[in-house]
Amino acid sequence: MFIKIRRDTLIILLLAFILILSGRLITYIAFVSSPEVEEGVPISGIIIKGNDIIPIDSIRANVANSGLRAGSYVKGGMLITSKRELSLDEAIKNAQKFATLSTIPGTKVQPIAAADVKIDKETGIVTITVIEDFSTVDLTNTTSKVVTA
Repeated sequence: MFIKIRRDTLIILLLAFILILSGRLITYIAFVSSPEVEEGVPISGIIIKGNDIIPIDSIRANVANSGLRAGSYVKGGMLITSKRELSLDEAIKNAQKFATLSTIPGTKVQPIAAADVKIDKETGIVTITVIEDFSTVDLTNTTSKVVTA
């Protein structure tokens, strides 16, 4: 009924257990002793869903131009950027408008018909759900001119 374990194996297992336990303890102590963010919850990232054609970087850059970017933070119902303060509702409307201005690279086609922006006030993560609808796109004169020298 007894399992035979060599002494060196038992010592290695005990050391591994102590190392894992102390790592968890140090992580917890570091989290608890970290200073509270006085200025609010920083915008930590942008998650984009629903796009098929338009690159994520293009949508992310347009939304960053609306104020939802790294360096901005949410405090209460306000979005505070390096240049201005605006209400969170206004920031969401601006982000929706800027997301619909995203184009297919190399063209002027804007297939995003609508965008839904949600901001998690606890983590600072911005989630954008876009709807690409090519039935509403005007496809006349949509290519960019390339000038060659």
